[in-house]
Amino acid sequence: MSAWVLPDHIADVLPSEARHIEELRRGLLDTARSYGYELVMPPLLEHLDSLLTGTGEALDLQTFKLVDQLSGRSLGLRADTTQQVARIDAHLLNRRGVTRLCYCGPVLHTRPDRPHATREPLQFGAEIYGHPGIEADIEAVLLSLECLRSANVQDVSVDLADVRIVRSLLAGLPVGLQTLARVHAALAAKDASELTSLARDFPAKAREGLLALLQLYGDASVLDEAEIALKAISGVRQVLSDLRAIAARVQSARVTFDLADLRGYAYYSGARFAVYAQGASDALVRGGRYDEVGAVFGRNRPAAGFSLDVKQLVGVVSPRPLKAAIRAPWGEAPDVNAAIAALRQQGETVVCMLPGHGSEVDEFHCDRELVQAEGRWVVRTL
Repeated sequence: MSAWVLPDHIADVLPSEARHIEELRRGLLDTARSYGYELVMPPLLEHLDSLLTGTGEALDLQTFKLVDQLSGRSLGLRADTTQQVARIDAHLLNRRGVTRLCYCGPVLHTRPDRPHATREPLQFGAEIYGHPGIEADIEAVLLSLECLRSANVQDVSVDLADVRIVRSLLAGLPVGLQTLARVHAALAAKDASELTSLARDFPAKAREGLLALLQLYGDASVLDEAEIALKAISGVRQVLSDLRAIAARVQSARVTFDLADLRGYAYYSGARFAVYAQGASDALVRGGRYDEVGAVFGRNRPAAGFSLDVKQLVGVVSPRPLKAAIRAPWGEAPDVNAAIAALRQQGETVVCMLPGHGSEVDEFHCDRELVQAEGRWVVRTL
């Protein structure tokens, strides 16, 4: 195999796309900062027990593992950043009140998590710790939509769900992890035949409730139907009330509901949301409440947030116009170099043409040039 061939689903990012990704990254972080979120930068590599405890099998299977040559302990290359941010909140910051944190960095997956996806997403996320109320869930949804708006994503819709419904249906049942994973998969796939088979020995209330969930997707009328179909389930009225409260605050996107959607990692503990947009084959954003994510670190703080892959995002938005640049001659004379330096200090991009290369491809599309006129250097439109 040629030395330049990269592993499957791993790719270089070339200049035009890299510039677009970086512009989106900066815009997302600036948007999060405008809401009061502080930037953190967790390490790419961490002890495996810290990285995976409490996250479930799905994240475990997505994580590359290796042995630390210094300590002999198992390490993991992060496949998701939420667990690390929970550790930072719990131990390094250890604040009493609300903490808002954001991040943007690469994660690695053993397998692509959707068709045609990279195994090296650039994950952006924002998380709010310390507030158990619905206000934190609402802020997470609204911030995610504002981030997509800043990236000029069009035709956005929000899909809401809540893991507490299925948890209540299965509470107290001796369901193994493998069976539970199959139940979740059948619900997500709306596979009534598989779900009927899996639930055949469940109590009637649980079996009928799970099957009812397969039909509970669509607009706001779904919540009214759920109130009737799931009235025997403990706590369902509060869950539906929370979903209504979140939906009522979303003004800039369509809102739908899918009460059987449990896709994602196992640390979610309450309301969940996914954001879809025109041109995207899968959700651009996934988030929700995960109050139990910090328990392994000895500080079980309320938490809500979301994440997205900037590399996926760049594929569904139009590139922003490139800021025009100035072409300048390569020279040793102090006056031309001083003119170039002054322009760069003013925020201009100045590309010096090396001798013999003036006619080559210009990534920066220079629309002006620096020329000498009447004994001084001036900028002229091309």
